This record gives sequence, C-alpha cells and structure tokens, in this order.
Amino acid sequence: MASPEFKKGYKKGFAAGADSVEEGLPGWFGTFADMMTLLFAFFVLLAAISTMDPVKLQEMANSEGKSLGSKIKASGKAELEGEFEPIKNLAAMKKEIEETIEEMKKENPKGDPPIDIQTSSKGLIVNIKGDYAFPIGKAKMKPELMTLLDEEIIPKIQLSVFQVEVAGHSDSDPMPKKWRKNFATNWELSAARGASVVRYMIEKGIPAPRLLAAGYGPWAPKGIDSVKKANPMWNPLTLTWKDPVIGKKSGLEMPTVLSLNATDKMKSLNRRIQITFLQPPHHGKGSRVGESTSYED
Repeated sequence: MASPEFKKGYKKGFAAGADSVEEGLPGWFGTFADMMTLLFAFFVLLAAISTMDPVKLQEMANSEGKSLGSKIKASGKAELEGEFEPIKNLAAMKKEIEETIEEMKKENPKGDPPIDIQTSSKGLIVNIKGDYAFPIGKAKMKPELMTLLDEEIIPKIQLSVFQVEVAGHSDSDPMPKKWRKNFATNWELSAARGASVVRYMIEKGIPAPRLLAAGYGPWAPKGIDSVKKANPMWNPLTLTWKDPVIGKKSGLEMPTVLSLNATDKMKSLNRRIQITFLQPPHHGKGSRVGESTSYED
C-alpha cells in the first residue's frame, strides 16, 4: 500500500505535468493542413480542365465485374446462350463494335473496314466512311450502307438504352456548281445525309424520340478530338477556317478547318457519317446507364 508521502508526491507531479502541456494543436499540424488544402485545389483544377471519357470509366468498372452485353451475329440477331440481353453501358457497346470491326478485317484482310470507333465526353462514336455510305454529292444511301445498318448498327441500337445522334460531315472543298441546285453548301448536304440515315432507322423500327439528326458541314473535322486531347485548354468553338488562333498560354498556333483538310486522306476521313451513342446525361432527366427505358405512353 502506497504511503501518504508517495501519494502526495504523485499528485504534485501529475499537476505539474498537466500544467506543462500546451493548449491547442501541435505546430506541425498547420503546415500539414495547408499542404492538404493545396493538394485538394490542385486536383480540383485538374478535374476542371480535363475531359471525362465515360466509355473508359465504364471499361475500368467492367474490368472488375462480369462483361455485359451480347454478341451480335451478322444476321442482326443477338445470341447469348439462348437469351437476349440489353447492352447496358457504353463500354459494353464499344466491345461489341470492336468485335464487329475485327470480323470485318478477317473477311477482307487487304482492305480497311468501313467503320472505326472513338470515345469522347459526349459518348461512343462510330464513324462510317462517307465514300462508302453515299454517292458523291448525294444524300441517297448506297446499298452497302443499308446492309451495314441492317446487320450491325440497328440491332445494337435496339439492344441498347441510349439515345443516338446521326450526323453528316463533309470536307472543306466547296460545293461544285453542278450540285448546288440540290445542296447550296456542305451544310445542306451533311444535314441531308444525317436525316436520310435517321429516316431509314425509323423505318426499321427505331423509335423516333431516340434519334437525333445533325449536319456539321466541314466544321467538325475528325482530327479535332486528338487536338483537344493534346491541348486540353483549347476550345474547339474557336476553330477558324483559315487564319489560326494563337493559344494565349501555350503560344502555339491552333489548327484550322483547312489545316485539318490538308491532304486527300484527311478529306476522305472527314467525309463521314457519325453515329454517336450518347452518354446518359444527354438523354434528359431520369435516364441512367443500365436502366430499362420505355418509349411508350
């Protein structure tokens, strides 16, 4: 049992120790908090200037889980061990179209497939070569395009929940005089081609509210996305026809419509039909990837 002297000394020492403790947070904590605040502001800035790619995000998510979607055969019907399943997200749609492109390469090893795909913040984009899809200067679809739509594109739209934009694009060459009685400029021609594909899809059973028709003329060259990725601060809405804009911070000359149509190959790539499976926020309120969507009253 402790003696009275020990207890008295213990209490005195405890009191002295308590009095020696400084009030408030340790000095290093303020520096640490400042550093965390700066890091947070840095990552917020990165997020603000970056373009989110919904397809890549979904691919990352899907890599941890089971694969969605179904394989679509050339007959235009889906088959997954006897069951039909919807294509519920853009990553699954991308996988389906990549498989289609690989099949096309096997069927025609020496030629380039008439379609390619790319991703953007807007959604998943399928580019169809314009020279493959339409006669020069006309908006009437070639049989090859109808077959491609029937066997590959329309079945995928029917199995998905996405709204789809169909847009016509052109190169920078002016409309020849002999065609101006039908289409005054490339704006009219590109819009007519987009509308032509949309009408065909509606005839094949795609509900009209799911489809958008657009025409961009020469003002959305295919190379514009790669330029945006290389220069995140560049605004494509500042694209000019001939005289380049100088970046305020980079000091670099930004591309122009003519520079993105500098070669015959670039012009050929720019003459295209672009089918975009839109990221769900473009659908309007209430629509989410993976939700079933009804277009009936």
